[in-house]
Amino acid sequence: MNREFYKKLLSLVLPIAFSQFMLSLVGASDAVMLGMISQDALSAVSLAGQVTFVFNLFLTALCAGASMMAAQYWGTGDRSAVEKILAFVLRASLLVSCVFFAGSFFLPQTLMRFFTPEAALIAGGSVYLKASSVSYLFCGVSQIYLCIMKNSGHAVKSTVISSSAVLLNILLNALFIFGLGDIKPMGIAGAALATSAARAVECAWTVIDSKKAGRIRLNLSYFLHKNRALGRVYWKYTLQLLGNQLAWGCGFTMYSVVMGHMGSDAVAANSIANIAKNLMVCFCIGIGNGGSILVGNELGAGRLKKAREYGGRLCRLAILSGIASGGLLLLTSPLILRFSGLNGQAEEYLKWMFAVSSYYLIGKSINTTTIGGIFGAGGDTQFGLICDTITLWCVTVPLGCIAAFVLHWPVLAVYFVLNLDEIVKLPVVYLHYKKYAWVNSLTQKTACLES
Repeated sequence: MNREFYKKLLSLVLPIAFSQFMLSLVGASDAVMLGMISQDALSAVSLAGQVTFVFNLFLTALCAGASMMAAQYWGTGDRSAVEKILAFVLRASLLVSCVFFAGSFFLPQTLMRFFTPEAALIAGGSVYLKASSVSYLFCGVSQIYLCIMKNSGHAVKSTVISSSAVLLNILLNALFIFGLGDIKPMGIAGAALATSAARAVECAWTVIDSKKAGRIRLNLSYFLHKNRALGRVYWKYTLQLLGNQLAWGCGFTMYSVVMGHMGSDAVAANSIANIAKNLMVCFCIGIGNGGSILVGNELGAGRLKKAREYGGRLCRLAILSGIASGGLLLLTSPLILRFSGLNGQAEEYLKWMFAVSSYYLIGKSINTTTIGGIFGAGGDTQFGLICDTITLWCVTVPLGCIAAFVLHWPVLAVYFVLNLDEIVKLPVVYLHYKKYAWVNSLTQKTACLES
């Protein structure tokens, strides 16, 4: 049974983790290339990227809801149900994408003023937002298709598509930022153009691939037909997931707001620290997402005892993965510092931010696997909403704001406070896990996908 579990898990975790790693490389390449232009260019795009971060919160919630249901129904072998889920979620995703496209294209300066009062950062970030706004439309389609592919036995192909798009993005970054031949250097606008072009290719590839035999494809009748039964069940769980994502993500965005008001050096160091954390946590995210699919398959098929056993193994793996990720960050930090391109003050900030981030990654790994993976697989989504709302908005965000704007603590002390959230909630997460409220079969309780 152990061999079967690890074989199934690795077939999901490795592609998902690699895909996440490749996606994080885009942020890393932006940081390196824009840092070569100026520290302000790096900081401006980092702050503008917070709009994309908020967009991804919505998209992550929609995909998590789709994954939760698709994994369980795929476990029962019901292809028609998964096609209905694809159509329903794609319609919702397109609506969200249009809103973010309009905001970034028509109101870029307004959005940037929320993050920083510095004119240079507002100007640079506005250029990036407007030039990359169309990428939201492409991303809203491709990410839903890629999510369904992962849940229908095509996780490797999903990784090939997303990773190829990332490689294209990095190559186009270099081409458009610095220029080549007749292509003039475009700087920040070039980074945005590269993102939009890569997302367009990714979107086209996913749509074309869905036409192949054996794939889950978009059925226009399902897309145009309002399936109220599906909507009731999907939104029952997904709205809680969305609330959880917004509570956590907007709280995390407030961290950038706090750091954005502490000077360009703090913003630049925080940008590099976040990129490094995103790279190191990829395998942990793979365990959470892959584990969610694996547990969801067993729950949907009614094998509740087996799902519970899988949950225990995933938790143990999450602890080991978190320790390994934190240790790897400390080991590689001298190399990152050497090539960061930051000035002396920002580099000093970054050195100690890495030390703080090492313990953060342990908590992040455990919470990603439990709250985002195991609990969500069985529709236990309310806990995450309550836990993250209290942890961030009643503890770390208020304390961080007080430390920065009332007590005027140093940058590193404020950063330490802002990174306590993943550790603070660990005891409550453990106690909730042991209640096993997540051991729940949605397919046996609902008839949500009847037309």
